[in-house]
Amino acid sequence: MDRLVATDFALLAGQRVGVIANPTSVDHRMRHLVDLMHVGGRVSIAAVFGPEHGFRGSAQAGFSEGPQADARTGLTVYDAYTASEADWARMFAESGTQTVVFDIQDVGARFYTYIWTLYDSMCAAAGLGLRYVVLDRPNPLGGNAFGPVLQRQFGSFVGRREIAQQHGMTVGELARFYNARFLSTPVELEVVPCAGWRREALPDLPWVMPSPNMPTMQTALVYPGTGMFEGTMLSEGRGTTRPFELIGAPGLDHRWADRLNARNLPGVVFREAYFRPTFQKFADELCAGAEVRVLDVSTFDSIGTAVAMLVEASRYEAFRWREDGWIDKLTGSSRLRTMVDQGADLPEIAATWRVELAEFDDQRRPYLLYR
Repeated sequence: MDRLVATDFALLAGQRVGVIANPTSVDHRMRHLVDLMHVGGRVSIAAVFGPEHGFRGSAQAGFSEGPQADARTGLTVYDAYTASEADWARMFAESGTQTVVFDIQDVGARFYTYIWTLYDSMCAAAGLGLRYVVLDRPNPLGGNAFGPVLQRQFGSFVGRREIAQQHGMTVGELARFYNARFLSTPVELEVVPCAGWRREALPDLPWVMPSPNMPTMQTALVYPGTGMFEGTMLSEGRGTTRPFELIGAPGLDHRWADRLNARNLPGVVFREAYFRPTFQKFADELCAGAEVRVLDVSTFDSIGTAVAMLVEASRYEAFRWREDGWIDKLTGSSRLRTMVDQGADLPEIAATWRVELAEFDDQRRPYLLYR
């Protein structure tokens, strides 16, 4: 975004622009992209499209702000959360959009929905012959991929297509990957890359919460793994000040953290923890569990850590999967759920995705922008 602003938006001159943005769409001085475009009519903005949590970020998980006129700019804001390709095509046509601009900070996990907002809107733009511009941002988890690859029959809005659970790509790289491998008709795509980012380095980002339950980069670091607890009846820490770092339930006890620490998992320790969520699972009830504390980001494996947590949690009567099969959507298959239920442990479970992860790593390599 800073690079585009420095050119006074030259890339968008003469176009009616539809902007897909949220509160993270800011420059180094925390000025919002849409506000800068709007001032003095520097860009002809056709409309703004708000993803999950909304354009200005006022909605909780699983919700959006709804269609409205933006209070600050007066611009039309469409509700794009869970929009299908057909919905996107209708909104683009209705608004008169000629060029789509996507600028949202991702957190690096397949089940974080903004990358599927990217995918669906790209498909619609390709069908209408629109231009698509991605303003890239670093992946806060770095550039390495981890975990299972989604099986297509388990596709949903928390995972449309076959990518790894921790994909290790920026949104610009994902857009290039989608365009080449998944879109039947490629879109006219341009990615404005970041300057100076190396994919092996965790970036020091001026963090803006991309969603209400992603308060810090530490949250993002554990999320590709502990986000799987959304598929269980244990609390994933929503309703606390440490979502996805605090995991627990009324039926757990101190032995869970003890067993996890006895495993000596790389780069992490577990603190015996007690908390009362203010909303969602076990609201106002005392939960016992563990706080995930990352000690060494270079060796920490979020997904492997969370699999070990699930295995140890399954020893308790309080442990249950959600009845709607949400864990299968999050992990991209029924494999993890089935193997945990059968008593498999971390090494056996992780071995099942080793080959598919290596294949994904090879597939994505031509579309990487940062070395």
